[in-house]
Amino acid sequence: MGLQARPYLQRITALFGDDVDWERHPYRVPAVRDLSALDFHPDVTFFIGENGAGKSTLLEAIALALGFSIDGGSRNVSNLNTAQEASPLFQSLRLSKSFKTPRDRYFFRAESFHNVATRMDQYYGRGASSGDSLHARSHGEAFMSVLLNTFRGHGLYLLDEPEAALSPNRQLAALRVIDQLVQQDSQFIIATHSPILLAYPNAKIMLFDGTGITEVAYEDTEHYAITRDFLNHYPQRLKQLLAPDSDG
Repeated sequence: MGLQARPYLQRITALFGDDVDWERHPYRVPAVRDLSALDFHPDVTFFIGENGAGKSTLLEAIALALGFSIDGGSRNVSNLNTAQEASPLFQSLRLSKSFKTPRDRYFFRAESFHNVATRMDQYYGRGASSGDSLHARSHGEAFMSVLLNTFRGHGLYLLDEPEAALSPNRQLAALRVIDQLVQQDSQFIIATHSPILLAYPNAKIMLFDGTGITEVAYEDTEHYAITRDFLNHYPQRLKQLLAPDSDG
């Protein structure tokens, strides 16, 4: 399978200049502030952490450093940019790549996928009423269509919270497609909250928190522990969560 060619993106190194304002976002975020270097798995690397921990911010910076639009999409929609301002973080990143260039590339952002879908329909000449139009489908169906029909393998794929579009059953289906693409020499970097996606075998899971970025095992993540605890004890947990405030 030519595994020696991967990971296509091997490492990022942060080189911050003297003009960086450490009191401004995103530099005040610990995961960004303390970033020096980060190595990627040949198959799948996950970014996890609470909202505001910096995982999507760093994924966006990596995407911009790779030449993607901030809104996402393939190179065919790289000139689409509806965001008002991109973080300058990408300018501080240095990328270490494989000797082999991926044949396919895509950056998926759940929050701006609507804009990318519009541009893709325009690029491929699909009308809104066309059966092939991404807008003729639900958000989840549109994303699965991209995963199944746009991703061609031998690719580098950056996904920002793809589970936002997917039911649990579709997350399982996405996991299978991701594995099929990995078997076709693809590499994924995924920011996610999904305990289903995080279960992908042998993936590298990077936790973003107040101490910076550390690698963790799947069963040591809060995503796994909290989901397992809730499902195994949901009557008690609901009683605790929904109990009237004793001080009220």
